[in-house]
Amino acid sequence: MGLVVQKYGGSSVADAEGIKRVAKRIVDAKKNGHQVVVVVSAMGDTTDELIDLAEQVSPIPAGREFDMLLTAGERIAMALLAMAIKNLGHEAQSFTGSQAGVITDSVHNKARIIDVTPGRIRTALDEGNIAIVAGFQGVSQDKKDITTLGRGGSDTTAVALAAALDAEVCEIYTDVDGVFTADPRVVKKAQKIDWISFEDMLELAASGSKVLLHRCVEYARRYNIPIHVRSSFSGLRGTWVSNEPQGDQQVEHAIISGVAHDVSEAKVTVVGVPDKPGEAAAIFRSIADAEINIDMVVQNVSAASTGLTDISFTLPKTEGRKAIDALEKSKATIGFDSLRYDDQIGKISLVGAGMKTNPGVTASFFEALSDAGVNIELISTSEIRISVVTRADDVNEAVRAVHSAFGLDSDSDEAVVYGGTGR
Repeated sequence: MGLVVQKYGGSSVADAEGIKRVAKRIVDAKKNGHQVVVVVSAMGDTTDELIDLAEQVSPIPAGREFDMLLTAGERIAMALLAMAIKNLGHEAQSFTGSQAGVITDSVHNKARIIDVTPGRIRTALDEGNIAIVAGFQGVSQDKKDITTLGRGGSDTTAVALAAALDAEVCEIYTDVDGVFTADPRVVKKAQKIDWISFEDMLELAASGSKVLLHRCVEYARRYNIPIHVRSSFSGLRGTWVSNEPQGDQQVEHAIISGVAHDVSEAKVTVVGVPDKPGEAAAIFRSIADAEINIDMVVQNVSAASTGLTDISFTLPKTEGRKAIDALEKSKATIGFDSLRYDDQIGKISLVGAGMKTNPGVTASFFEALSDAGVNIELISTSEIRISVVTRADDVNEAVRAVHSAFGLDSDSDEAVVYGGTGR
């Protein structure tokens, strides 16, 4: 039997009972002959609580100290899990991200992994131990400071370790039974997907599906690491994410893989931009220099009488203030009239590789939104995705309408969410 990397989210280790339940699952994998490496998140909402605490102490906490604070959550979880495993008669060693050899760049709060040198993990495995690694964290290559990887960082840690250790599979344990055709917290009749390609999963993740984060899937695709998304609360088979179906799976690719939504973005509109070459470049250079990632971009047709146009784009709400400040500093150079900021928006996305050969998909998508009385503000498309921006209050109704319109509703039991607050 080969090496398996297992990752457990915060809802799986939210309390002492959860930690003991997870420890038993890990020991069972060890008894089945696997070498086991475990990546663990902070317990429950610990990370969010630490963020709240930091904001009470300092409105703008220093990046280095903020990372030192946030990594405490995973260290607590890994140590407790190692204790629980030892109580079951098996040896376990816990490691921080830096001890596990997770090397990152020096960008605090959203560092990217540069390399993984898991020498201490290999030694622990060779000695017959279970290795437990704190997710979400690493050490910067230049200054040797502790860094954190941002949201979904534990998933990325797990896939990176799986690649470095040449694991058979990376198992991501969460509070749902796999990847669903929509968020089961919003669509009770969402169906579990047995297998989904990296390509479709990347689009779902980028569009707001929270079961796997985009960076994790991107890393897995690059190194061809199969991911098995499953629940730590049940013994059911989950969803395989890979280039090809795994084992005995016989899958005919569906036209639509799922419907994703995201209410964590805001919209910035740059009003009265001179419609001439270089203006859009100057706007987005200002945004790029502020290290802000943008999502959808729409430019209106310029008014013939004025020669001016408006450019709108979406970005994370957390980056909104920074984007406005960056653009204001460049106002004289760019020459726009004003800025509008709107953080009461939501994004709905329809994803499926089969869409490109089915011309009726786009019409059906917009008809479903129209029938639900949902107004569209922005539209963006790719070969396997259609995304629209609407009012945030309309998102849940829009997701349910689109899900039903494409026949994705399950006829059987409702999807189960075992734990987690969704915070």
